Amino acid sequence: MPKKEHQIIVAGTDRDTLLLQSYQTMVQLGWDIQYAGENALMARTPKNWKTNGTEVIVNLSDNLITISSALVHGEMFDLGGKNQKQINFFVQEFEKIKNSPLSEQNNSAHLELVALQENTRAAIEQETKDIAEVDAVMNISKGNLYVTYGIIGLNVLVFVLMLLDGAGVFEPNGLVHLKWGSNFKPLTFGGEWWRLLTSVFIHFGILHLAFNMYALYSIGIYLEPMLGKLKYIGAYLCTGIFAGMASLILHKDPTNSAGASGAIFGMYGLFLAFLTTNLIPKKIRQPLLQSIGVFVIFNLAYGFKSGIDNAAHAGGLVSGFIIGYLYVFGIKKEKDGKPVQWLLPVIMLGTIGAAFWYLQKNKTASDDVQQIKKELKAASFKDELKFHDQLVAFDKLHEEIQSIYKDSMLSDADLKDSLTTITIPKLDKATAMIKEATALEISPGSKIKANKILDYLGYKKTEFRILLEMIGKDEAAAQELLKQLEEARTAADNLFAEILKL
Repeated sequence: MPKKEHQIIVAGTDRDTLLLQSYQTMVQLGWDIQYAGENALMARTPKNWKTNGTEVIVNLSDNLITISSALVHGEMFDLGGKNQKQINFFVQEFEKIKNSPLSEQNNSAHLELVALQENTRAAIEQETKDIAEVDAVMNISKGNLYVTYGIIGLNVLVFVLMLLDGAGVFEPNGLVHLKWGSNFKPLTFGGEWWRLLTSVFIHFGILHLAFNMYALYSIGIYLEPMLGKLKYIGAYLCTGIFAGMASLILHKDPTNSAGASGAIFGMYGLFLAFLTTNLIPKKIRQPLLQSIGVFVIFNLAYGFKSGIDNAAHAGGLVSGFIIGYLYVFGIKKEKDGKPVQWLLPVIMLGTIGAAFWYLQKNKTASDDVQQIKKELKAASFKDELKFHDQLVAFDKLHEEIQSIYKDSMLSDADLKDSLTTITIPKLDKATAMIKEATALEISPGSKIKANKILDYLGYKKTEFRILLEMIGKDEAAAQELLKQLEEARTAADNLFAEILKL
């Protein structure tokens, strides 16, 4: 905020006279005088198409006037020297008034000044009263954000530890998130109920984390001082659990869900409930209701974008709204001298009971749970993802290798050419790829799979060798080779079916 200051020494003049002369100066300049104290005046200079105006403050003591001018509309620099100009205007006009003879106009100005001082005192008293009223409800002067900072710190710590485990800074690794406790229907329904809670502290990338922590801080500065530590923590955890349940209920297909946004929406819902009652003074209630409402509506609308778990947002918001009204009931009772210490335990037990009932009614088959756990265990090996990529590449090669059977109209010459120049080289390439995979740091199950694929490719090579040998043979020799071909094919097909089950 650019600012300029100037002092005038006025010998032999008392403060009351200087105050009246300063007031008359501001009136003559056409400034909007907003406040007047015993030793100070504050005015705003007029706005026009060239400037937003400045704020000018005059502080007085015997024989001394201090004039300060500041740009208060977000300007970074005083490029046009506006502050100095306003000070110059004041000094020039003040000199004229100081040297002018006394008149009835002075008496009129004095009465105006006294009235303005009374209005200023009344405004200050009302503002003090308003601040005390707000503070009595929101506990701002006594509150701190230790819990909010603690939650933010815990989320950041979990994110860093997950990064070390391969979660990814920008592109998340879903398997790592599952291992750390994201909310995934088959596992949550499979007895891992704690995922409803742990998922609240897991994030899919640094941008997801940063946005959520900013939103938490923005609402925490209001709610933590208002609620106190226990109520704040209780509401955060309960709305996070309800958000997780909403995600499970509203997503038919299994969704790997995580993030603090469900709990954060819960806290915004709780605050919205407060703002729809007379618990918070009306003077600040309306602007807060408007800003919080815009935040919620915008983020719910944005949540329809693919990949965002809007179900969790809605679940957190609704549960927070309900808990908010329960808290309002408790706070009003406490104001009447009737503490309701049972309220928070009831809310928490109700949340746990609802989660237990829902999870008991929806269970995943144990075989499916074991399969998912097997995949999660495999994900802990360093090269498991690389092996998965190689399997994808192998599938493509395998499809190309098998394409030889799709064309039954090939002549013997074309079949021989296709086998020697396309199919068998691709087979050799696939074999080399899988051999390379067996040297990687992969899970025991993946090693077994890789070795079985190598055996399968061996049978396929035998099959193609026999097929080449059959070309140009007489019927009797071809029949003998056909039997070997069928054996190799059957062995390959049986082994491939076995591989598909791994």
